[in-house]
Amino acid sequence: MGELVTVRAFEGLTGEVLAETRARVAAAAAAPGVGTLVEALRVRLAAVAGGVLAQVNAEVDGRRIRVQEAAAGLGDSIDQVSDALRGRIRAVTGAWAPRPWPGHRAPDSGGPASDGPGGGAVRELRVVRRKEPSLVWCSPAAAARTMDAMDYDIHLFTDPATETDAVVYRVGPTGYRLARTVPAGPAGRRTSPITLSPYGAPRLTEAQAVDRLAGAELPFLFFAHPVSGRGRVLYRRFDGRLGLIAGHA
Repeated sequence: MGELVTVRAFEGLTGEVLAETRARVAAAAAAPGVGTLVEALRVRLAAVAGGVLAQVNAEVDGRRIRVQEAAAGLGDSIDQVSDALRGRIRAVTGAWAPRPWPGHRAPDSGGPASDGPGGGAVRELRVVRRKEPSLVWCSPAAAARTMDAMDYDIHLFTDPATETDAVVYRVGPTGYRLARTVPAGPAGRRTSPITLSPYGAPRLTEAQAVDRLAGAELPFLFFAHPVSGRGRVLYRRFDGRLGLIAGHA
């Protein structure tokens, strides 16, 4: 499987290091069990403040997953992301259960292929990456499962119950919360531990959203476009700047 693993890394790493990374990730992907098809393994190594971020994207039996771990050194980040990859493969190939919520992780965005969040001085808080995906229509429970599989902390989707944009995000050690762009009642029969925010998302301009996130020191902010009402998620990246996910108009 090693030849099927692609690695994208920051400058300065030798071919030997990249080959070892490829082999270790391939071994981790093969470990969970025979009969599990793991494909399209993509590794990204990025230098971040205080260390190295290792991120792995893959398809497991046709389902997309992602794991990412940051550590002070390259070896530690690869160890941690390999362990996380084994656990995520086991999780998505078995019966779904609420994912434990480690207290040491910084929150992460709720959109496709996130670069991740992080700290940084308030003066650095500006949007440097924008994504406008076509949001998936799905139940909050399905959105929560996707959030777990992709290692997000918040996930933006369209809720069929209200035909409006919504998010699920993590609260507490194992809890999930649903917030919509408009206030609405519970989404039918509960099949997962999701609580409901009674408030609609605030309608804000991008500048207002950045000011609110910075002023309250939030890891992310769900808000609605002031004119269209479409849902948006502003989130912190590992480099200290911001990313914005906006529902495709």
